Amino acid sequence: MKRKQALLLYLVGTLGQILLVSLLVWLLRAGGVRVDYGTPIGLFTLILGGLSSAIWGGYVSIRYHHSSFKQLVRDFFQIKQPLSNYLLVLIFLGLDFLPPILSGGMLIQVWYLPIMLFCKALVFGGIEEIGWRYFFQPALQEKLTYLVSTLCTFVAWSLWHILYFYVYGSLVTIHLLPFLLGLLSNCFILSAIYTKTRSLWLCVMTHALINALSQLSSAESLWLSLVIKVLIILLAMKIAGSSMEKVKS
Repeated sequence: MKRKQALLLYLVGTLGQILLVSLLVWLLRAGGVRVDYGTPIGLFTLILGGLSSAIWGGYVSIRYHHSSFKQLVRDFFQIKQPLSNYLLVLIFLGLDFLPPILSGGMLIQVWYLPIMLFCKALVFGGIEEIGWRYFFQPALQEKLTYLVSTLCTFVAWSLWHILYFYVYGSLVTIHLLPFLLGLLSNCFILSAIYTKTRSLWLCVMTHALINALSQLSSAESLWLSLVIKVLIILLAMKIAGSSMEKVKS
């Protein structure tokens, strides 16, 4: 499979699947059917839509790289990593959640809540990395720069999230601009981690931790948050740029 065909198939498959799920949810709700996280049909649509990037990312990646499902599973659970790779994740997470930490906005009512949220986020969040970072952005970077590839991934990932939030039923409650700014910085975090480490597991874990910690954080300083996001983007570009230069040399 050629690169452009693979990229197109992934986008059409991923966005097409979640769009069809969104249309189904719209029809059901228009007919008076309750579709949300607390109903069987709602849970089914969430799973069907949420798995779209993983399904198509895995399928296209296997065909494009002439790999196997066994290799994909191995990469997904490749927990054994150099300590420096986990340190990189810790640095990015520390920066990302510095504003709520400084403002006292991290709320943990019981000790096991972060663990429960993390496990949930592995399925409803982390698994997306099979598509976006394991296949899509690396395929883009074969011909495009890191910055352009990350921005293209951000645009497609944003559209996917908006459709998913509609399926989830939370689109009307989302503050779109702050969310997109956070998604942009997360896109740089995850892409830098994958470019540096080539580890799907680290992206899955980081994505799940970001989702879990976000549910435990509340108020934060707007200006500090913006400054931190700029620092994250600059750091990600520096790390990714250095890693790509080493590969070329």
